[in-house]
Amino acid sequence: MASPHVIIIGGGLAGLSAAHTVLERGGNVILLDKNSFLGGNSTKATSGINGAGTATQRKLNIPDTSEIFYEDSAKSARDLIVPPLTKVLTYQSGSAVEWIQEKFQVDLSLVARLGGHSQPRTHRGKEMFPGMTITYALMETLEDIANAQPNRAKVIKKADVKKLISENGKVVGVEYVRDGKTYKESGPVIIATGGYAADFTETSLLKKYRPELWDLPTTNGDHCTGDGIKMTLAIGGNTLHMEKVQVHPTGLVDPNEPDAKVKFLAAEALRGVGGLLLDANGHRFCDELGHRDYVTGMMWKNKGPFRLVLNGKGGKEIEWHCKHYMGRGLMKHFKGADSLAKEMGISVKTLEETFTKYNEIARTKKDPFGKKFFHNVPFVPDDEFWVAIVTPVLHFTMGGVQIDEYSNVLTGNGQKLPGLFACGEVAGGVHGANRLGGSSLLGCVVYGRVAGATAASYLLEELSGNSAARRIGGIAGHLGGAPISISVGGVNIALSFDGASGASAASAGPQTEPLPTEANTGPEPKGEPKKQQKEYTLADVAKHNTDKDCWVVVNGQVLDATNFLKDHPGGKKAIMLYAGRDATEEFNMLHKPEVVAKYAPETIIGTLKK
Repeated sequence: MASPHVIIIGGGLAGLSAAHTVLERGGNVILLDKNSFLGGNSTKATSGINGAGTATQRKLNIPDTSEIFYEDSAKSARDLIVPPLTKVLTYQSGSAVEWIQEKFQVDLSLVARLGGHSQPRTHRGKEMFPGMTITYALMETLEDIANAQPNRAKVIKKADVKKLISENGKVVGVEYVRDGKTYKESGPVIIATGGYAADFTETSLLKKYRPELWDLPTTNGDHCTGDGIKMTLAIGGNTLHMEKVQVHPTGLVDPNEPDAKVKFLAAEALRGVGGLLLDANGHRFCDELGHRDYVTGMMWKNKGPFRLVLNGKGGKEIEWHCKHYMGRGLMKHFKGADSLAKEMGISVKTLEETFTKYNEIARTKKDPFGKKFFHNVPFVPDDEFWVAIVTPVLHFTMGGVQIDEYSNVLTGNGQKLPGLFACGEVAGGVHGANRLGGSSLLGCVVYGRVAGATAASYLLEELSGNSAARRIGGIAGHLGGAPISISVGGVNIALSFDGASGASAASAGPQTEPLPTEANTGPEPKGEPKKQQKEYTLADVAKHNTDKDCWVVVNGQVLDATNFLKDHPGGKKAIMLYAGRDATEEFNMLHKPEVVAKYAPETIIGTLKK
């Protein structure tokens, strides 16, 4: 008899956090993702993950607490705050960060202050974008578990979930399409499908709730189409704050493609280390560390193009980011205010006056825009500068499925929809009217863990009956956390206990339909490297520089990425920037060297001739 499981829809950080938590609680999981790779939007997060009262903060003598973080989040959420949800987010933030650090060995040793935060609490590592680092760590660990213990964890990619299956008021499974075939899976469901900030479909939630934002560019992948919300509405679930869509002020403008619909994000951490925002005339126009909706609103009141300007100290503090943006052609480096002024089309005197005025504001702490924190000052004319053109972009949706503090999905009358849970951006109400920078990854981890724990407990209750589960939960404190095995109706169940959540289980029961055999376990099987490999010169590679014929060089290997372009998690454009060229430096800034052999060995066609 096949083992029943918790079904997780979505393989970003929220879904991965939920999967690991179910496994920790003794449960089994099947994770379904409609993309060719896991990661979702989480891999794009550039500033970090918030945490209050962490060991890292204590080491840096940062006097932060959950209470202070709650107050900061409440100010950002304004009149739309849902106190129980915000309290879970903030009070579990420290343990969430330390879970990532300790369980997955992720470096989060640097801490910055982002807009709206009264304390530095946004954690990141010394290299790579934190979203990618964190998400990849959870992804690779889950895939290792799926390979080693296929009875415990299964990962199925290119699985497009079309509907939730409900019976007698309970959610009992999902129906999904893969390679043109329809499959069904039975079990409680965790929705972790992300938001709708790229929902340009015929049934667009974005167009329904915020039509005036329809023409804005977005930072989101094309998978962010509100699928989980639409499926939940179809079976009677409720939504909350759907009109609240966050427009981030600093999407990076590519000078070669200024009107691109999808834009890369300039991390808020760039302003956290002291970056200034200047209008077309070279003047400041806002508190750079204000809430995102405030900064965006001030941009719309002033004249662009707008530039984000870091001085030498600021650029050095966040040098990895700056080098990455330069590699993508999205940021420029200038030596001296005269060259920057020439680029902006203004007089160097105007720029120097802006710097002088800002330095005096930083000294007196009296800013007409209300800025309170000043980092890496002064700005001096003979310094070096890192500069990017920025514009408002669709970035995050605060609205989503209504949940309670245990991640249970609710109906319009506030009742639970049994068997259905939600976490991450798909869940509404967690951030209120506006999300603070650094709280997106945090929401994924905190509520992913909450949803995983609640779903695992629900699975046990369904198998053993509510009364039996309560009796078992009552003796949990006497078991010292040791897993035990029991039999319910002839089915063996492995139990683990957690003092806060009661019992959870790895349970058993038939699936509605068998899994597609080619996607039974772990990472999707990939083709072998092409056998007839040969040596190529850079001149040979340079001939293959279009999206119909795209070669790149990575760590001495020549890759034919033509058929991979559509599946690349970072988008087609990220590869096309290096079509016909050596992409090694940029690749190694974002990936481990073994990534190609692990996930796309079929692209390797030869080696670079030395």
